[in-house]
Amino acid sequence: MMQNLPETNLKTRRSVKSMAEKKFLRHMFSTRFAASAPRMRFAALGFLVLYGAICGRLIYLGFKPDPATSRRAAAQAVSASRPDIVDRNGEVLASDVKVMSVFAEPRRLIDKDEATELLTAVLPDIDSRDLRERLGAKKGFVWVKREVTSHQRDEVFHLGLPGVGLIAENKRVYPNGPIGAHVLGFANIDNAGIAGIEKYIDGQGLADLHNMGFAATPGDLKPIALSLDIRATHALRDELEKGVEHFKAKAGAAAIMDVNTGEIVALASLPDYDPNKPTDALDPNHINRMNVGVYEMGSTFKALTIAMALDSGKLNLNSKLDASGALSFGRFKIHDYHAQNRALTVPEVFTYSSNVGTARMAMGQGVEKHKAFLKKLGQLTRMRTELPESAEPIVPKNWGELNTMTIAFGHGLAVAPLQAMMAVSALMNGGYMNTPTFLKRSEEEAKKNAEQVIKAETSEAMRYLMRLNAEIGTAKKVDIDGYFVGGKTGTAEKVINGRYSKTRLFTTFMAVAPSDQPKYLFLTIMDEPQGLPETGGYATAAYNSGYVTGQIIQRVGPVLGLAPRFEPPHEPFPLLAKLGYGIANTPAVGGAKH
Repeated sequence: MMQNLPETNLKTRRSVKSMAEKKFLRHMFSTRFAASAPRMRFAALGFLVLYGAICGRLIYLGFKPDPATSRRAAAQAVSASRPDIVDRNGEVLASDVKVMSVFAEPRRLIDKDEATELLTAVLPDIDSRDLRERLGAKKGFVWVKREVTSHQRDEVFHLGLPGVGLIAENKRVYPNGPIGAHVLGFANIDNAGIAGIEKYIDGQGLADLHNMGFAATPGDLKPIALSLDIRATHALRDELEKGVEHFKAKAGAAAIMDVNTGEIVALASLPDYDPNKPTDALDPNHINRMNVGVYEMGSTFKALTIAMALDSGKLNLNSKLDASGALSFGRFKIHDYHAQNRALTVPEVFTYSSNVGTARMAMGQGVEKHKAFLKKLGQLTRMRTELPESAEPIVPKNWGELNTMTIAFGHGLAVAPLQAMMAVSALMNGGYMNTPTFLKRSEEEAKKNAEQVIKAETSEAMRYLMRLNAEIGTAKKVDIDGYFVGGKTGTAEKVINGRYSKTRLFTTFMAVAPSDQPKYLFLTIMDEPQGLPETGGYATAAYNSGYVTGQIIQRVGPVLGLAPRFEPPHEPFPLLAKLGYGIANTPAVGGAKH
């Protein structure tokens, strides 16, 4: 009996353990409320802790500064806006629109080959090999294609590729196409100004504002008001285009300046380009010939020479100069194109466009005074305007007497046409030099910075000569009824292989309207215009640049508010009349005093 006791105890222990296990299982899976309540509280506590941890993590991530990624940096860069550019009347010349661009984050791409295949199927103009290389790069952000169409945008969206997305960015648009293109310039694909006023705007602090995170929308920026009148610019370009085609010129350009403010109200240079397609601007033939090209301006420079002589007091309108023959200087001889072979009065020197007469005027002043006068009128240094593009004048290195003689009638000194226009404008407006501007400027603002470079009496004498030339001289093409226009021709032989060519000409024409109360100065230039049967084969300025200027005045005058006067002004040049010059208010050529 004693031997069986351990075995009995073992069986008892096993039975007790089995009963306990069954009791525990019954307790665990019991549906009775009293038994399940602790488990419910335990489960609720577990869920509460879990969700509390998740919420805390979300709050932490929400307040934690997000590290800058390449994707975010690119999105910030392309969101930079530019201010609208408007003309003097508020018409929009340049503005931003939203476009979509496709980007990729190579590190997040699952299958780069599949992504390349799908994207090139939707965007067939992308080179698949180039795209594969970009997607294989170890970069956080790469562009796939900028400025996609709305259809392409939808197709890319429906691909649903991880690591590929769309970003809205600003694109610069120019609703008037090539009208005013050389003034506006253009912005690149990153909406940064590259040329013209667009580049000027960035230089005035726009780029800095963007870098500091300001000016994110167009509403943050005030529109830039230009001096241009888009209506006048359109009409001027249209007439210039017709003229270049008709006279078979290599190129042409034209501009209109307000002589009292220096504002450029219209400008065109052909061939031009559409700033919506900025790659066309890279063509060297598409330069702004008014601001970037430098040329010998021909006889339009005679206005500067005569103004210098009159302002010095050494000559007056009665003075005569010997033009009875060619003017010799060493082995060089200066001839007159319209030779009269006699002494000429100052008005006759102008109306006959005498090279000999103007050369003698310049020599009467001397080389140093001639240089000083041209420098005062801004012809010997680079002219600066809002346009970043400008050209340095070509000035003789060793300026001697022969240089003074030839520069007097527009040969031997090359300047930008707008630069010459600036000087002639000062001769017309009472003698005040205004640097040209492409921004709106009032007369009061202009006068604050203007420098008087000649006397008022000299300015009136020059306007008189311009008007006289339109009545009886070489500028008859601009004698438009009602506008009392004055003008001056200029024909220069181009330098080809170091020699002046008799057959390849550069022609210029300047006109002021009205000449008694000057408001606008017009300039037209043509590069290598051809003689036509109706011009008798002549290709000089009067027949092409002069004709086109007349067409521009006739068309643009009403647009600019120049009301025609069908009765001539009673006393258009009162200062000259007070000095006793009977010629001042009559169309006769002469110079006798009362």
